[in-house]
Amino acid sequence: MKEIIILSGKGGSGKTITTSAFAALAKNKVMVDCDVDAADLHLILHPEIKESGIFKCGVTAEIDKDLCRECGRCIRACRFDSISNDFVVNPLSCEGCNFCKIVCPANAITLHENESGEWFISESRFGPFVHAKLGIAEENSGKLIALIKEKAKTLAEKISADWIIVDGSPGIGCPVTSALTGSSAAVIVIEATQSGLHDASRVIEVAKHFKIPIFAIINKYDLNDKLTLEIESYCTNNDITLLGKIKFDKVVVESIVAGKSIIEFDDGEVSQTITKIWEKLKTQL
Repeated sequence: MKEIIILSGKGGSGKTITTSAFAALAKNKVMVDCDVDAADLHLILHPEIKESGIFKCGVTAEIDKDLCRECGRCIRACRFDSISNDFVVNPLSCEGCNFCKIVCPANAITLHENESGEWFISESRFGPFVHAKLGIAEENSGKLIALIKEKAKTLAEKISADWIIVDGSPGIGCPVTSALTGSSAAVIVIEATQSGLHDASRVIEVAKHFKIPIFAIINKYDLNDKLTLEIESYCTNNDITLLGKIKFDKVVVESIVAGKSIIEFDDGEVSQTITKIWEKLKTQL
């Protein structure tokens, strides 16, 4: 079983479009959307939720007014100004550091676990799909990603899947490092723009740190021939296998509007290119 993660240095590079295309092409797989802060793969897969659960992470203080003596020690101790003068904790600013509970002489403060998001195991027309949604202003997306990746792996082993196809987050933050863990290969989608190359080079360095084989795709390569040549040179100089180049085509936008993968929507040049990219990736792995 191989786990392939699709990444990009910046948002809007074509990562999810590539992931959905791979999902349409691959046989016997489990799909995962690890972009839990702004998940969008479900907009193309249209999953039917079969199982769900609450993701709990972090704690928030709560003051029992019946026990509170209103001595003010908790207010003075809180460095985040999370406790009001009438001894009510603001859950948005509380960091759950436990200091207020330590200094409270009346044992009036307790810490309760936060409900930070939800996870889902769904069925789609392409097969099993594991995804999640992080709550508004919640943190610890890396832990939620680790949770759904573990569920995806368990499911893949149960059905003897050949592939786990992961739609990662853009950038190089905690969600990316969490999603990269345990991957067999990282496919970096690079947009043919100056920022696209710069940001892609950063996520490539992260993948190198984890010693994960790296492959690259140049998206919208015909927007800037000079930058495309520069990206090709970068890949050669850094021993990165270039799987292929995808041209700019409005048919991709039309497929998104229709809620379909590009493979389903159109059998033109873009679909044919991505099909060749997938076949080349399978051969390399």
